[in-house]
Amino acid sequence: MFIAVLYGYEMSVALLGGFDHYRFFERWFELGFVVYIYLTSYLILKPGRWRALQAALPILLIYVVQDIFYHFYGKVFRIIEVLELPELLQVLPLTYSIPIVLILLLPLLWLIRHINYQKRLLILIGSAPLLAIIVLLEFMPQGYTSLIDNHGNQITTYSDSFSVINNGRLTMLFYREAKRIEALAATHPYRNRDTYTAENDQVAAQLKQHSNQRNVHLIVLESFLDPTLFKKARFSQDPVHPDFTTLFGDQLGLSISPVFGGGTAQAEFEVLCGTPAMERLTSVEFNLFTGKSAECLPAIFNRLNYRTVATNAYRPNFFNAIPAYKGAGFKETYFPREYAGSNPTYYSNGDDADDDYIFDGALFTQNAAFVEQHMRDHPDQPLVNYIMTVYGHTPHILDTTKRPELIQVIADHQDEHLQRATNQFYYRTQAIAAYVRKLIAIDPQSIIIFISDHVPPLLYGPTTYEKLDYLDNREALPHLNRLMVIENGETKLYKTTHHYELNAMVYNYISGGDYCHNNRCPHLKPETAIAKEDYLEQYMRLMAHASE
Repeated sequence: MFIAVLYGYEMSVALLGGFDHYRFFERWFELGFVVYIYLTSYLILKPGRWRALQAALPILLIYVVQDIFYHFYGKVFRIIEVLELPELLQVLPLTYSIPIVLILLLPLLWLIRHINYQKRLLILIGSAPLLAIIVLLEFMPQGYTSLIDNHGNQITTYSDSFSVINNGRLTMLFYREAKRIEALAATHPYRNRDTYTAENDQVAAQLKQHSNQRNVHLIVLESFLDPTLFKKARFSQDPVHPDFTTLFGDQLGLSISPVFGGGTAQAEFEVLCGTPAMERLTSVEFNLFTGKSAECLPAIFNRLNYRTVATNAYRPNFFNAIPAYKGAGFKETYFPREYAGSNPTYYSNGDDADDDYIFDGALFTQNAAFVEQHMRDHPDQPLVNYIMTVYGHTPHILDTTKRPELIQVIADHQDEHLQRATNQFYYRTQAIAAYVRKLIAIDPQSIIIFISDHVPPLLYGPTTYEKLDYLDNREALPHLNRLMVIENGETKLYKTTHHYELNAMVYNYISGGDYCHNNRCPHLKPETAIAKEDYLEQYMRLMAHASE
């Protein structure tokens, strides 16, 4: 009956937009946890008609806490979040926070009141497995993570919620805590907050000395694939919108992403934090961010009195976005109204969302209005305006009622995803051109950077790129992505760079060229580039503080 009730609860939560329940009976570790806790609770309780329900309360409370948290904050609850629960409850209106506290507290008090404290030995024996898990997590976390990695269901690196669906709430609650403890141990030699802060204070001071206080618009485009880079593909008409061609002409550059086909957060990490995503501590660095300052690009600009704003076009729980953006240094983070829960936001998917992915043009229009409002309300405060788009994500679904297919791809190797992505590219380039024109009109003295997070996997992965000679199959295939830069209303073409070297481009612009006189700037001087491995100490120090 307990398992049936738990399954019914998960079905209900799924219908309300929570975690799916489809792998419920395949989560062996989770079932083991819940049965153990249920039986232990049952055995130490006093006899009574409500004994079975009381025994189920610990599990139900743990599930309810995580589901409430997921519903309101759009991310998966982690044990470390307990330290922030008082603050999080303050964010909620009293009409939500008071009932939540009562719903959680009253059943717990009811349970404690009915424990048979005469059964000391049984209580001790029943607590032993839980204590063993706590000891394992604290002192041998790798033992637990290895157990789940090797014998559990798939851990989905790009989404905590999918991992919960695959393995269960309790299993992943412990798993993420074990991962956090592992990371803390690995980064311990690099953790000196005072020294780290002082180093970044020095960077900010150098920039401030020559700062022009101009706005920075940094846009990471989801799966922005330029089909004209396929040498063995032809098209029924030009896949580049004429407005985009007029704006950029041949001033389109390239940057090397750390990922292919997926892993957006890895590209974001490099763009924002200025170090390679080396995956020494985890497969996705953002997943280890706790919200503590990692001193990335936004944190540097906070010292220069900038308003630092991140706009993410998808759900807050993907890639640990909320703690990651906070740790990177953003003071404000916005998500679509449809996913933001109780958090404030300035934009909405509206009727331009297709398969949950808001069209670039709809997002850019609302962001441009936001920028214009900022410049009216805060004329003396410069802005870092960061956007992570989502349109163009695999499988490249087109809303043909608004954006009909106009272009046919002609090639010996057929890939239907490339066909759709090509048509998306036409409309996306139109949207980019319109957005840039608007930004230049309201903010002519600024830097605007567009960069793709990664190229999409398409239907056949790297095979399509190889068969159609993407960029002549050069060495970095298929990690090369489009890079577009506009400085003071003029397009700029820079040498091929890495995503993690864009920080230098921004800092150099803000300092009027002074930054690159004293620091490495591979986008201007390729000979100053260093190997990825030479970033290891910088990477470890950053991650040491990001994962505190």
